[in-house]
Amino acid sequence: MKLIWANWITIVRIFLIIPFVCCMLKIKDPVLGDAMRYTAVSVYLTMVVGDALDGYLARIKKQATKLGSFLDPVADKLLITCACLLLVSQRSNIEGFPLPPTVVVLIIGKDLLILIGFLIVYFITSQVYIAPALIGKVANDMQLSMVAGILIAPEVSSFLPGWIWLLRILWWSAAGTAILATLIYLRMASQYIEKYEQNLANNNK
Repeated sequence: MKLIWANWITIVRIFLIIPFVCCMLKIKDPVLGDAMRYTAVSVYLTMVVGDALDGYLARIKKQATKLGSFLDPVADKLLITCACLLLVSQRSNIEGFPLPPTVVVLIIGKDLLILIGFLIVYFITSQVYIAPALIGKVANDMQLSMVAGILIAPEVSSFLPGWIWLLRILWWSAAGTAILATLIYLRMASQYIEKYEQNLANNNK
């Protein structure tokens, strides 16, 4: 299988998660802490830009592939999951801006439920069902923005004292859209299974 530029960018995004995690795990270091956080922010922003770039290239060159439609959400989910777990951990959270555990549970729970739904669809229909929806893109963008907002919070809050309140709005909005996306995706999967079973019944008549 020949990999297009968009696929290569997505693969690079996945590998960049490793240095991002490594840097985040050292942000509480008394000597290297600030440098590690700045590096983590730089790597994170590179991945966010890459997320926009691979989608743009796939659309502009009309090179959307099944591999890309699988790898792109995988890269997003891995990044968001790692970032949420790091930002809620005592070892790697941003001092003064801890991400609420409830938000983390709702965001990661969404991905787990969607994964379970994907597997159920596959076992019942023997088909890989990937159906992007606008709410999924909105939820993903909200989560990416939430993580970025927390990572840069120490600097922004120094000249914008109300930043913590904006963050609270952002992370609960991210959690809310995650719940909504879960309900919509599960409904879509249910409808797909119903349609498959109806077609199967009609073919057996």
